[in-house]
Parts: sequence; structure tokens; C-alpha cells
Amino acid sequence: MKTKLIEFPQMGDARGNLVVIEGKKEIPFDIKRIFYIYGADPSAVRGQHANRNSEFVLININGSSKVRVKDGKGNEEVFILDRPYIGLYIPKMLWKDMYNFSHDAILLVLASEYYDAGEYIRNYEDFEKEVNGYE
Repeated sequence: MKTKLIEFPQMGDARGNLVVIEGKKEIPFDIKRIFYIYGADPSAVRGQHANRNSEFVLININGSSKVRVKDGKGNEEVFILDRPYIGLYIPKMLWKDMYNFSHDAILLVLASEYYDAGEYIRNYEDFEKEVNGYE
């Protein structure tokens, strides 16, 4: 899989820390959409889909969460996001589940595309069929 953790440059002094993130620099795409998840119950599972066109970078800017990524071919990786200067890059056509949110978690998501419901695959079996070329 081509998922990868990205460590963003940190600048700071006695006044506090600053993290700068720019599209096509630290992020491997132009950022067209930004959203965030907060107030998620620790037992909640978010995501549960793949995207045909969108790439993402997920950053827990507060608290922590886990992200499970599957490629539909039997490969799976789990990442713990718990530092506000680390992002997880997720290319298109990978299944993602976000879960195990801490009570104070704020998960920021940067996306390469504007929202389009038609590019989402929300059933894992359909995702496997599409990835593996089955009808």
C-alpha cells in the first residue's frame, strides 16, 4: 500500500508551537476540501468507505485515534494518530476506518477533491470486486 506517515515541520518558541502545512509541498496534492471529526464516541467507527478519486491526509490535531487501511487484496495496516504534527497520507482506492477516538480527539482531514457522493464505495464487498476486477 502507498499509505505513509508525514511529519510536518514544527516551528515554535516559548510562546508555543506552530505547524505549517501547504498543498503540493508537505501534502502531495492541492487541498480542495477540509473537514474534521470531533466529539466522536470512543466506540464509534467512522469512514468505512473507499474513494475512487480522492486522496486524503488525516491529522489528529488533538487527542488520538486509530486508522485501519485495507487495499481489498488482503493487506491491512493500522496507524495510531496521536501527534498534531504527524499526518497519514491515504491514496485513492483504499478502504479506511477511523476508530478508537479519545474523548478529546479532533481528526482533521485534508482532501484532494471536492465532495462527490458518486466516487464513494460504501460496501466492502463492492470495493473488493472493483479493486480485483470482478463483476
